Amino acid sequence: VSRQLKEEIRRGFARLEDPLAGLLAMLESSSDWKGKGHSLGYCITTELQLWIKEHPAVSQSGTKLKKLQARVLRMLSQCPANLLDPLISIYQLHTADRNYLLEHVSHLYLQGYYKEAAVLSIKLKLQPDQDVEKMCTPLLLQDKANLVEDYVGEYPELQRKLLQTLDTWCDPSFNIRDITRPYQGLYRYKPEKFNRRALSKLVFRLLERFSVDPALCPNVINQRHLRTLNYLFYKRFVEKTMTEENWADHIQSTVGENRWLQGHLVQALLRHCGARGAARWARRCRVPPEMLPRAVAEELQQLHIQDRVEEVTKADNYEDSKKKDYYQLPIPRENIHFLQTWEETLQCWEKVLQPGQVVGIDMEWKPSFGMVGKPRVALLQLALKDEVFLLDLPRLLEQAEAEGEKEKLPRFIQMLYSDAAITKLGYGMSGDLSSLAAACSALKDTEKQMQGVVDLLAVDKQVDGLSPDHSHKERGVRQPEKGLSLLVQHVLGKSLDKTEQLSNWEKRPLREEQILYAASDAYCLLEIYERLCKDPESFGLGSDLTESLVGEQSKKPRAKKQLNKQEAPSPSGQECQGPRTEPSHPTAPISPREFSVVCDNMLQGLGRYLRCLGVDVWLLDNEDDHRKAAEIARQEGRVILTSGLPYQTLRSQVGEGRCFSVNCSEKAKEQALQVLKHFNVQVSLSDIFSRCQ
Repeated sequence: VSRQLKEEIRRGFARLEDPLAGLLAMLESSSDWKGKGHSLGYCITTELQLWIKEHPAVSQSGTKLKKLQARVLRMLSQCPANLLDPLISIYQLHTADRNYLLEHVSHLYLQGYYKEAAVLSIKLKLQPDQDVEKMCTPLLLQDKANLVEDYVGEYPELQRKLLQTLDTWCDPSFNIRDITRPYQGLYRYKPEKFNRRALSKLVFRLLERFSVDPALCPNVINQRHLRTLNYLFYKRFVEKTMTEENWADHIQSTVGENRWLQGHLVQALLRHCGARGAARWARRCRVPPEMLPRAVAEELQQLHIQDRVEEVTKADNYEDSKKKDYYQLPIPRENIHFLQTWEETLQCWEKVLQPGQVVGIDMEWKPSFGMVGKPRVALLQLALKDEVFLLDLPRLLEQAEAEGEKEKLPRFIQMLYSDAAITKLGYGMSGDLSSLAAACSALKDTEKQMQGVVDLLAVDKQVDGLSPDHSHKERGVRQPEKGLSLLVQHVLGKSLDKTEQLSNWEKRPLREEQILYAASDAYCLLEIYERLCKDPESFGLGSDLTESLVGEQSKKPRAKKQLNKQEAPSPSGQECQGPRTEPSHPTAPISPREFSVVCDNMLQGLGRYLRCLGVDVWLLDNEDDHRKAAEIARQEGRVILTSGLPYQTLRSQVGEGRCFSVNCSEKAKEQALQVLKHFNVQVSLSDIFSRCQ
């Protein structure tokens, strides 16, 4: 607002006998203030609010103020949000009779102005005298969960009442239509957003936001545990990717002594294991005998210890036979150290914090299976060339706090991550560091201070094929790998055994299988990095791999986050610039109409841009294999435009200079300029949009 307008407004106030009544008269006779944004009415109102502070004698009281308050209350339901606070302040509505305010809000509610009633209640702090279920139900039906959160935000008792109400609605025997029936004609009613799944998600969000004990919501918690139970049965008996011990740990911690869940467990065991298997597991999970079906109870009576030992041994032998197909740690078992004391940890620090050191870092935590709270790191793995250290984080943090030195561990971790002279290798470090901060709040800014970090997740996005020594047929032997396991398979020839991935990493002592898995997850990063640095070109990466990854990140503390978003320079380095496609002699200029290309599916933006300039472009579909580009190029005499590892494969299948590697970190316009310059394509005004788009 201009100074001149402000001065004019203030002069107007000074001339009025009753500025408060004058403002109301203006607002009542004008519709300008009802729009969004900073209207003239808004400017006048906020100036009056400031002016009153400078001229307190102007404020009203007694009967006169009550009359003004009654007038302004009628106006507030139509009022834009930015005028509420100034008007409440000017007319001192917080001092008004509370019963009168509650009656006014109730009147708004009965007229169907549910949002307006809730907003005004929040502004006037009326919630403790209202029925939280009554106020919030229509808001939830209108998908206004954020307003509901604000409504109970400052009142723990109301938060608990709301959560108990929502949990009641999530009971499988509860008929949700009983709630929705009175609101059938509700404006902006969204019944598709009002179901048990949506309500369950809201409950978990509120439990976490308000730090309420989940035991307050047994229905929602039981349903989430039941989904976890079904998921665990799928992992063990359908997908077959979870060991028996690991599975048993999670089943026991999920079901516990909950009778309802024990009943579902027995039914699932009968479906997947038969009566005998169900009896064996029922005994192991301490299911009360009276809960067992007759057939299972009879089997339980006949079950002997020896039977159980033989079955477990048989299963373990089967699983051991599969181990040899997976990546194996190349260091002896005695070189894996599980650290639970500060004396051991200090010796580890001395070895890790050495200039020039290369360290593989990984972290493990107990799967949350969608329960409340962020997962907290339970194990920190640090791999060096000859040994691996497994740090028992909860134990070390507990000891440090008992000794009054709780900054000891955060200090070491921050020194490690911020030292540019030490190369840190990880895979998807953002998630790891988020869980690390949940375990130790002093580490929440570690990501901002990182230097000398290589996130192999960024390299994985470039290594888009198998190791040179392994065929596609070999990959099809097992279920398709993903993530780090797939990268290990591509680069080292064998994938990681991920059967312990979903272990309970907080349970002590760790099983031997867990220790070997944790050590392998960190150590394989060293082997991948060493292999890629020795022979980057075999994997479609540039010869300056080390410099492009470590060098760039060492200069920019936030480079890790950039890598995850694929904003950092491509690990392919110079490869992306296409140096190998340089012709041995200059080519004559050609027009876009004479230039035909086939674009790989990761370059669709480039393809569309070139088509706008008149180039004959064939775009591969997302589901097309890269090799289709070579077939099209040979049949139609097109140039292949690709990037990363596919360049290595495709350039050998077409003539020299007929395959070009584009810098994948550039935008489509820069990529197009690069292509046009390389092939000496001259674009004229008549070429632009000369082809059908």
